[in-house]
Amino acid sequence: MELRHIRYFLTVVEEGSFTKAADKLCIAQPPLSRQIRDLEEELGTQLFERKARGLSLTESGERFLLYASRIRQLADQSFEDIKEMNEGLTGTLYLATIEGHAPSLFAGWIAEFKKRFPLVEYELWNGNTDDVVKRIQSGLSDIAVITSPYDEEGLDGRIIYREPWVALIPASHPLAHEKGDSVRLEKLAPYELIIPSRQSRKQEIENWFKPYGTEPKIFCRIAHMLNAYELTANGVGIAIYPASAAKYVSDDVVTKRIVSPDVYANYVLVKSADRKLSKVAEEFWNMLNRSED
Repeated sequence: MELRHIRYFLTVVEEGSFTKAADKLCIAQPPLSRQIRDLEEELGTQLFERKARGLSLTESGERFLLYASRIRQLADQSFEDIKEMNEGLTGTLYLATIEGHAPSLFAGWIAEFKKRFPLVEYELWNGNTDDVVKRIQSGLSDIAVITSPYDEEGLDGRIIYREPWVALIPASHPLAHEKGDSVRLEKLAPYELIIPSRQSRKQEIENWFKPYGTEPKIFCRIAHMLNAYELTANGVGIAIYPASAAKYVSDDVVTKRIVSPDVYANYVLVKSADRKLSKVAEEFWNMLNRSED
């Protein structure tokens, strides 16, 4: 087994397909597939289940992912440490983020870090909270921003930002014509709602309505905020999302803050509690913690 096998394997995992991984690695797909088959033969087990709709890791693949991530981390760290002796802090930061306000947070942090360490490179991955947590746990990402609620086991995290939840209402809807920039939660109960796709988020929103003795009429769950906004703009329903969704501004949608009760989305900065960060990731993490002191 060679280090290139590790990097090829991790790239296929990250990209979710041999075609995309080959493009990223700047090699043809057949040689990449052959390298992965060689790795599977050496390990004596199948790492991927090849399906019509894409790839998934086998149980052996999930286990090997943990070791492969650590091997890459050690290899990168050794390279970074030696290079830093001559050139200053270098290396790659593997970051992950959700939608909402998190990209703005990372943009500011990276801009500040780049001024201090201009040789550092970045890989920034985007997904929902559950997917981002998996990347941190498997070692594919060093540091991430997610939203609560989340499974805290094995993670070191702290709240770094909060914003209110809002209702994105079609401009033609009766609620859009009511005075004020807020809407009482109970007024949303009779209407079809679009909400984030996470199961824990669905449960959270359902709990908001329980004191009113009603259940929300959730007819659509969407992973990406922009898609929810577009549906609302076309009059399909009312979307419930954190306030940063209002950045998609058009005359077709009216944004009102949800009140009674006031509800907030908490953004959480996380890293693995069990895995040591690379030197460049540790410096980035320390910078963020110093900025909050």
